[in-house]
Amino acid sequence: MHIIIADDHALIRKGLKHILMEEFPSAQIDETGDAEDVIKKSFQHHWDIVVCDLSMPGKSGLDVVLHMKQHFPKTPVLILSMYPEEQYAIRALRTGAAGYLSKDSAPEELVKAVHRVLLGRRYISVSLADKLAGELEQDAHTKAPHELLTHREFGIFQLIADGKSITAIAEQLSISISTVSTYRSKILTKMNLRSNAELTRYALENKLI
Repeated sequence: MHIIIADDHALIRKGLKHILMEEFPSAQIDETGDAEDVIKKSFQHHWDIVVCDLSMPGKSGLDVVLHMKQHFPKTPVLILSMYPEEQYAIRALRTGAAGYLSKDSAPEELVKAVHRVLLGRRYISVSLADKLAGELEQDAHTKAPHELLTHREFGIFQLIADGKSITAIAEQLSISISTVSTYRSKILTKMNLRSNAELTRYALENKLI
């Protein structure tokens, strides 16, 4: 079995690798510190599963999910995050992730999640299953404003809320400044906000950064 772990913190990668090696002693496990490297290496290697941090410098774990879904749809991506599942898990699953696991979960939960997604099934916690059931009963009028954003809009929203300039965002995402400005206008309109300061306040209040 071939696994890749993507996380920008070396200690976390080593911890995850140790847990997985105990359960899968014959597995070949690669490591990388950023999403761009996962995307580049995906054309050179076959992995049975990608275990990927949600938030990394540059592209995010969701970008990895979208890439793998487009180019290697049979390779599951298990997202790990320091953020509570109620904030990001549903977005990750809707994007195409095979599962979402909080980094403060017990090691046994990681092993359980990996076994499950390797069987072609999705991993969700009991609490997330309850929330997903509730989501099915919601429509666009009852969703939180940030849940109305597309994947790209949400990523740019996070960067703006984190204090990044339009120029810095354009460079990071390899898009034009005018494109970022257009996204910013769409984000403000969808969320009924008026300024970057309000975006930051909203993100902090909802624990999105």
